[in-house]
Amino acid sequence: METKTLTLDCKDYDMSLMQVLAGNHDENLDVLSQAFHVPVLLRGHQVKVLEVKPEDEAAILEVLNKALDIIDERLELSTADMKYLCSLAKSGQLSQFSAANLKPVARTKTGRPIYPRTAGQARLTGAFEDSDIVFAVGAAGTGKTYLAVAWAVQQLKKENIERIVLTRPAVEAGESLGFLPGDMKEKVDPYLRPLYDALYDMLGQETVDRYLERGVIEIAPLAFMRGRTLNKAVVILDEAQNATKAQMKMFLTRMGQQCRMIVTGDVTQIDLIRRQDSGLVQAADLLKDIDGISVIRLTESDVVRHPLVAKIIAAYASVE
Repeated sequence: METKTLTLDCKDYDMSLMQVLAGNHDENLDVLSQAFHVPVLLRGHQVKVLEVKPEDEAAILEVLNKALDIIDERLELSTADMKYLCSLAKSGQLSQFSAANLKPVARTKTGRPIYPRTAGQARLTGAFEDSDIVFAVGAAGTGKTYLAVAWAVQQLKKENIERIVLTRPAVEAGESLGFLPGDMKEKVDPYLRPLYDALYDMLGQETVDRYLERGVIEIAPLAFMRGRTLNKAVVILDEAQNATKAQMKMFLTRMGQQCRMIVTGDVTQIDLIRRQDSGLVQAADLLKDIDGISVIRLTESDVVRHPLVAKIIAAYASVE
């Protein structure tokens, strides 16, 4: 197949901004290179893309131009930004992207903005705004739990809600809470480590501990949700693939006034005795067409951990 070399001339940008485009050790250009399987070089004020297939030419140029738009808007460009642009290009959605409209989902304690990194993550964060109940179904590393917590904290900071409730089933490869040492918090905490990590990023440990003491943030096993009505809260059910059908129905019917629910889980990692008993599998299918409920399915293309994680997920999926 005939290929060509693309040259993008950025003569209006000084060398410091060209370095922003390239990234540390050319890591932004490496993202583009890996996404389209082409060599990418920075030569002064020019970006050269070699061995470009005709069907990829327009998408590559659009990625580079949108990357420059982000630099114009923010004077920075992260590898996450570049991965997001490439993801949009691959899914044919890049033409709808506007750097001016790229708003952070939240900000960390240090002020670092958190943006969606993939097209799937953008759909997910959009669903948080538009739907009262969101199911985020996807493999490890797709950012579903982190983004859910980040968005919930942002709602708390804006005073749109009065508290955040975090819960998950106490199931881990057949182990039950009763056999674990310590009080209830000590029993549950190890299961909720990813939620704590996200909370600490958003608020800092001192603030999280204070909010836990005051009940602004509440953490409890799923079984403790029975009989409650949750008002003015964002309620996150994590690892929901391990909720039974009865538990899932119980959880969803706890919803009160001014309440948002986010249900996250990975249906390839079900620890229940029979995988088909997962309440997440049933609910995501049963409720997907109801107004006010969104089901967002994330794939290996939404994985934002090490690039090998996406390949591992795809390899396991091919034999299941």
